[in-house]
Amino acid sequence: MEKELFDTWQQSGLMAACPEAVRLRAVKCLCGYFDDLVQDLGLWRVFIQQCRSMYNRTLPFIEVGENYVDFELNEEDVHFLLWYAVAMVYEPMRDLYPLDEELSRLSHILHEVMERHYDEAQVPSEFPMTHELEMNNPEDSQKILELADWLFLRSYLLTPAFALSLGEIVEASRPDGKDNVELLRKNMEEAMSSLPTGPLALYLREWLWLMVEGKLPPMPKKKGETAEHPYYQRFMTNGGTPVKIFASYEEMNKFFIDVLGWEQGVNHLDNLRGAHDFVLMVNPERGLLVARDVARCFKAPGNQLYDQDYARKHAFNLLTVRGACPADLLRYALSQNWLPDAAFPGTDDYALVADNADFIARCYLQLYYRD
Repeated sequence: MEKELFDTWQQSGLMAACPEAVRLRAVKCLCGYFDDLVQDLGLWRVFIQQCRSMYNRTLPFIEVGENYVDFELNEEDVHFLLWYAVAMVYEPMRDLYPLDEELSRLSHILHEVMERHYDEAQVPSEFPMTHELEMNNPEDSQKILELADWLFLRSYLLTPAFALSLGEIVEASRPDGKDNVELLRKNMEEAMSSLPTGPLALYLREWLWLMVEGKLPPMPKKKGETAEHPYYQRFMTNGGTPVKIFASYEEMNKFFIDVLGWEQGVNHLDNLRGAHDFVLMVNPERGLLVARDVARCFKAPGNQLYDQDYARKHAFNLLTVRGACPADLLRYALSQNWLPDAAFPGTDDYALVADNADFIARCYLQLYYRD
């Protein structure tokens, strides 16, 4: 089926800007989804269930029709996965509009191919089994490890979103410009336990628990009370909001001295002098964060720096460009609906982004959003 899907895409003339390697990667993603359904492995089931739990909808971006059947082959699933695979692995199309007309037409054509094979599909033999496993059963430990390895390194659903993180890991594993296999292996092992992955930016432990136990893992118990950061009360008593916006460095530095009690006569955070458009945010546990070049995108009460024309060009980047906005601040801005001008480039579909903003940030930003 893989070759038939690839050839059908080629002959359709649709989304011709995708290189052959990208098409092959996307087709493999669709075939992985197909095999998952045939065997009822459960990865797609977990994704759908989590989307409904987190967002009260079956799929990001795409409304499912009355003929949609849970955990069976659906055109809407193919549409989403095709967007996901292309946008996550091919930088020139990273901002691909999920409702792009060509993408929709291609999804329809490829779904027809998959549907012809679905009823006669054979259960694949190489998939790891999840049925009857228990996370805390020592007898299942080896199978859990095998499942973890497949999920993180080879599964159709998790690996596309990890492509950019993988590139960063590979680059960090070549400190002298040469391949270092041992360092790469070490960094990948660390990534499996410390980095989120997949379209929902869940940690590997979370994906495993959802697949095996049908629920998220228990939260670790906090050890005692966390002391409130000393800046928090000073910050909050000056206006009662955890976010403050400053047009200039001088205004911000005065706030550091007059409100937070920093040393007088000093240019604090001197490396920021000459920049502008600052946002400060305080967290009761983690203290202060500073962001620049984002305030013009925030349609926040009293924000005189808000610039709608600027926001329509740059607000979407806060959801998709890693490091463009600190995670705490971005999450707070989304909770307050401060990014109404964010849209996929080339469109004015602000509602689509507003309805899917948390998913977009998770999918594109990964650790930079989950933090």
